[in-house]
Formats: sequence, structure tokens, C-alpha cells
Amino acid sequence: MTEPLIRLDDVTVTFQGSPAVDRVSLTLCRGDIVTVIGPNGAGKTTLIKAITGLQPISGGTLWRQPDLRIGYVPQRLDLQPTLPLTVKRFMALTGKPQSEYQTALAETGVAHLLDASVHHLSGGELQRLLLARALARQPDLLALDEPAQGVDINGQAALYELIRSLRDRLHCGVIMISHDLHLVMAATDRVICLNQHVCCSGYPEDISRDPAFVDVFGRPVAESLAVYHHQHTHQHNLHGDIIRPATAGQAPADHHPDACAHEPR
Repeated sequence: MTEPLIRLDDVTVTFQGSPAVDRVSLTLCRGDIVTVIGPNGAGKTTLIKAITGLQPISGGTLWRQPDLRIGYVPQRLDLQPTLPLTVKRFMALTGKPQSEYQTALAETGVAHLLDASVHHLSGGELQRLLLARALARQPDLLALDEPAQGVDINGQAALYELIRSLRDRLHCGVIMISHDLHLVMAATDRVICLNQHVCCSGYPEDISRDPAFVDVFGRPVAESLAVYHHQHTHQHNLHGDIIRPATAGQAPADHHPDACAHEPR
């Protein structure tokens, strides 16, 4: 069994008496990559903010490992366009020494942009910068709200692969929100389909066949996702094709979708 980082039991968040998140339970462990999907207004961002402590819960219990370090990438970063801000100054706001945040920039592939203006970064560069800021905290848990937002399809695939490699190197947990269903289904270990409550959860290859998933996203989406048979012994390219076939006779890692029972791959 791997180490639990957070545990939610019947967590509810209400706004003006209406539940944005309704009795959600989940456990996330070191080494997990869990992706939360769902329609607009499903409560995904509210759930991430509750996990990070930015949003108080209204009911249930939320346990975090003592002294848990969380690296958070928000859905949006609003900066005054008239405020001069270089990548170097932006990272200095973390309060970390330059040697530490330069290492984080190198890990996400944007160390060469140290003197660039944050306002002039491409979508992919900005998302990698935000990820570097989260890494500067040396997190036990990465909480990523639409980390591939504003990134083209090639950049999305590269970013998800980076997230997986960071999980492996740091031995951290990852919980992220994504609308990029096709790519993220090949990049995650476990999927939670949220529509205020948990509609269904499990392995990516099983979710698309769940009636609750079909109800939320529709049959055409579910059938298009069925091409992803995500086993832990291979990888996919941008088209969903296997690029590292599993060894003959080798079975996928045994990992119950709602428990912590695996080591990072």
C-alpha cells in the first residue's frame, strides 16, 4: 500500500444553499494521477480549491497528511497588462532562492525564458511557468486546474507526459482537472466523473463504458474514447496508438480504482 496524501469523506461545498460539490469521497495517494472530468458547472474547480484549502467545506470531512506540501496551478492567472513582470521576478515571488526556482524552471523546460516578459509567453510556456511555480514548493501533491489550457494538441501531449515524469521523479500525487478527454485518458491512472456528485470513477478504459459517463457526455464521446485501452505497460502517441507494446504475457498493474495500492511507474 502506498502513502495516502488526502482523504475526502462525503465532502460537500454549498453556495447560497445550493451544493456545488455534493458528498464527494475519494482517497489520493503518493504516486497517483487522478483526473477529474465533468461538464461545465460540475464543481470541479470548487473541489480542487477545497482540497488545497482555498475553499472551506460545508460538510463531511477532509483529511490531509500532516505538513502536506501542495503545488497548485490555478485555472486562470489574471495579470495587469501594464505591470512589467519578467519570469525571474514572477518566480522570485515564491520566496524561494534563485537556485531553487531555476531548477524548477529547468524541470519544466522554460529556464531559457528567465528574462522574458510573462505577458509575452505563449500558452504552453505560461502553463509550464505556472507548473514550475508549483514545483518550487517541492510538493507532495500537485493540484492542477486545466494545466493544458490554451496549449495546442502537440503541447498538450508533451505537457501530460511531463506531468507523468514529474510524478515518477518526485514520487508525488497528482490531481488535475481536464476537458481534453482523449489525451488525458491516456495520461491518467484513475478518472473521476463529477457532476456535483461523483457519477462514476475508475480506470480510464472502464469509464467510457459506464452508463453514468454516457449520460453526462453522450454516446458519441463515450464511443470515441473507447479506443484508449490504457494499460500500465505501454504508452500512446498523439493518435492513441501503442508505441511501447506490453511484453507478452505481462498483465497490467493491479490497482483498485478507489484505493492506494501501487507504486509509481
